[in-house]
Amino acid sequence: MNIEKSNIANLPTKHGKFKIKAYKQDNQEHLLIMSENFESLKAPYVRIHSECLTGDTFGSLKCDCQNQLNLALEFIAKEGGLVIYHRQEGRNIGLLNKVNAYCLQEQGRNTIEANVELGFGEDDREYSVVEEIFKDLGLENIKLITNNPAKISFVEKLGLNIVERIPAITATNKHNKDYLSTKKEKMGHLL
Repeated sequence: MNIEKSNIANLPTKHGKFKIKAYKQDNQEHLLIMSENFESLKAPYVRIHSECLTGDTFGSLKCDCQNQLNLALEFIAKEGGLVIYHRQEGRNIGLLNKVNAYCLQEQGRNTIEANVELGFGEDDREYSVVEEIFKDLGLENIKLITNNPAKISFVEKLGLNIVERIPAITATNKHNKDYLSTKKEKMGHLL
């Protein structure tokens, strides 16, 4: 697998001071946001955050993505750790198809039904770059910030020791209630 890596740079944010590093796989670029003390941690807190332009950037209320990202950034700024910003929009169906899925959801489909109707799987994310990032960082023990059992299973299959799982629970609203219910009931998310 051919992966390019950037150098490490500083990134002061409203959440705290971080260091960042980028990884490029094929034509997709992913970002690490690390606490300043990351390299000294034996079991850092880690969130694998899947890209959500509509939520993360524009504050969409249809999902919990921006809330989870903010929660993770504030948490690692305080406790130490890492956010892997995994650039696979819409469970890896892309932005155009995500907007098409939104249209289908407005017609009554849930998030899974919409993706499947568009010809995709329930979740088409692919984590090989995350595996390479873990190897590059030499991680063996982590405290995983997630609600997603698929991410827990992925990390365990890599042979990493999950010392602790931290829930990424955020507020529900009238726009994301059904979305979160589908994640819990159909995808087994630990909500």
